[in-house]
Amino acid sequence: MSQFLQVLLSGLATGSIYALVAIGFTLVWQAAQTVNFAQGEFVMLPAFFALACMSILGMPFWVALLAGLILSVVILGVLFKKLMVEPILPHGGITLIIATMALGILLKESVKEFYSAEAQPFPAMFPNDPIDVFGAVLSMQDIFNLVLCLGIVVLLTLFLNRTRTGRSMQATAQNPAVAEILGVNVKRMILYTFLINAALAALASYLITPVYLAKFSNGETLGLIAFIAAIVGGFNQIRGALVGGLLIGVLDNLTAAYVTAQYRAALPLVLLIVIILVRPQGIMGTSEGRTV
Repeated sequence: MSQFLQVLLSGLATGSIYALVAIGFTLVWQAAQTVNFAQGEFVMLPAFFALACMSILGMPFWVALLAGLILSVVILGVLFKKLMVEPILPHGGITLIIATMALGILLKESVKEFYSAEAQPFPAMFPNDPIDVFGAVLSMQDIFNLVLCLGIVVLLTLFLNRTRTGRSMQATAQNPAVAEILGVNVKRMILYTFLINAALAALASYLITPVYLAKFSNGETLGLIAFIAAIVGGFNQIRGALVGGLLIGVLDNLTAAYVTAQYRAALPLVLLIVIILVRPQGIMGTSEGRTV
């Protein structure tokens, strides 16, 4: 029983990080009705921002994290929206999707070329000391990661549902034309969405990179798993992204512990196929029709 609890909680901790990345897919979809296939690289990059601030500028760890967060919000939020989304989106969502694929390749190869192709250690935000939870031995890092990620999702949900700005963002996502008629600054709400996405990507980067090391190729796996998590949970629902991320994290750990680690990479794809066949809108998703 203690082993099962250990596997379950560890899977929830990893899945909560997947959920943060999956929420980014959902936010961009709601803002621009497109899929950002560079989302994985958006999670890979902030860790390298922080490493560069520490190694080149000599910043302390926590200051480097803050600097990396600011750089992420500016580059992956503001500049991404201004220089790529706004000019390309009028030409169609497919065009923008292809552009984000190219952007992902550019970011990955740029890190490989200008920083390093070797995996780099990244300091953890929380101690890795073991802690006993009802007989299961877990690292404090896993516990803090889970609590922090769930807290961020709760705060984001409260922000979207309980504040004027959050409700304006949701109105913009549902129908930009009507929202603008009602006096909502649609462009500003969309910008806020991209800023939140960039901040979530930076946080996910800081939490998961100590486990996987800082590698230029991290975005490939993270982006794929998070994209599948968003679809499985429901691509148009933040709570769906949370459910999808947690579900994949738990099933991945259970498969590795009780079946075999050889098939864990295929599990998200199998789950994706099953969900598409049984419930195409996702576990928590809702069917929607929208003219853009």
